[in-house]
Amino acid sequence: MSGQTELELAGQVVELVRRLGGPAAQAEAVVTRADLALTRFANSGIHQNVSESTVGVRLRVHVDGRTAAGGGSVVTADGLSGLVERTLAAARLCPPDPGWPGLTPPTPTPTPDAPPVDEATAHAEPDQRADRVGAFVAAAGGLSTAGYCRTAHRSSAFANSAGHSAYGRSVEAAMDGIARLDGADGVARRSTDRLSDLDGAELGAQAAAKVRAAADPVELPPGHYEVVFEPAAVADLLQNLSFFGFNGKRYAERQSFAEPGAAQFDRAVTVVDDPLGGSGLPFDAEGTGRRALTLVEAGTTRAVAHDRRTAAEAGAESTGHAVAGGATWGPMPRNLRLTGAVAGPASAVGRSTTGAAAGAVVDADTAALVAGVRRGLLVTDLWYTRVLDPKSLVVTGLTRNGVWLIEDGTVVRAVRDLRFTESYPRALGPGAVLGLGARAVRQPDRVDGAWWAAPSMRLASWHFTGGASG
Repeated sequence: MSGQTELELAGQVVELVRRLGGPAAQAEAVVTRADLALTRFANSGIHQNVSESTVGVRLRVHVDGRTAAGGGSVVTADGLSGLVERTLAAARLCPPDPGWPGLTPPTPTPTPDAPPVDEATAHAEPDQRADRVGAFVAAAGGLSTAGYCRTAHRSSAFANSAGHSAYGRSVEAAMDGIARLDGADGVARRSTDRLSDLDGAELGAQAAAKVRAAADPVELPPGHYEVVFEPAAVADLLQNLSFFGFNGKRYAERQSFAEPGAAQFDRAVTVVDDPLGGSGLPFDAEGTGRRALTLVEAGTTRAVAHDRRTAAEAGAESTGHAVAGGATWGPMPRNLRLTGAVAGPASAVGRSTTGAAAGAVVDADTAALVAGVRRGLLVTDLWYTRVLDPKSLVVTGLTRNGVWLIEDGTVVRAVRDLRFTESYPRALGPGAVLGLGARAVRQPDRVDGAWWAAPSMRLASWHFTGGASG
């Protein structure tokens, strides 16, 4: 299916709404083709290679002052007519929608800053993913391994009854794998715009080094510890800040910590939503062009994300962050990049591991941060994180895939996983960030098109409340 065909389908859906719902009916349609492929491995062998190619249609209509949305995957004439009829019928049963912001007017679609879509990734073959899996397994040196390598290619077209249309493509390659030893896991993961940039051997070696360093963990008492978070852990901070903090709907409902214009973060922190920094789609679910949006600049909160509805309520303009289901969830920046002060001198590398804990630190940025810690913890990953208080963004969760005790700039031994309860904005507040790595490593996400580019980070304090089973 060509881009022209997708645009034609989107236009056909809009015309059907006009014909079946009357000339006053307003409609917007998104037609997306997704080619997804996954090579999964376990027990150090590939056990599954799957691929799918789907076409989905998303429709939103506003008729007689009421709004409804629907979706489907049957793009025959009967299928599209059925989708339109169902959505119009649903709209007539919905309550009035006085906050309807109207449709996106005809506007140019921004040109992505990143290189063009990598065709080799878009059309990757199973053996190319298998080669990276094989390299991961070999680099793990006989340890039991599991994980996946995936590629995704999406092309999407938008049209509405105001005469606006847009088209774009995106690709992603990602790898996520573990090495296992004596019940412990070491992890390595990466997301990129080019499959050729995924180095399975590098990731496999990192995962193996991590798990070998995790032997004989000790228990530590609860309390506040200085921490060095690796990129995977920092990515969880970014995701929760995005969904619950920089969300224009939550901000309007006073359920967000964000205070634009206030110095809420350490000056080392700058956060930019950068949807075009990778080969992402150049428009959102409402057809609004997407551009880089600075959310935090040198510690000062600058903006929250808006779709057309929240922008109208705030007297602002959409920032291009509408998502499907946005009336419920609100607009979400889903391509955050954290940048800031550099960790420290490269000479710190090599001082950060010793004895049984050798291998816990797998990159120079993290080593430089660890070297400055008198007593604290090195944390690989956070998981099962849940928000306890959205206004202050207090989150509880667990560490995962490796924690180590740091003493006098040296990683000395592994620690059992810990539960934490912490306010993410407080932990990143003025004076709390003691250093950031120079390189942001992009982490994959389960949400289509979402990613989080994060460096390692050293924080003055993190509140651990007990063991992982507590």
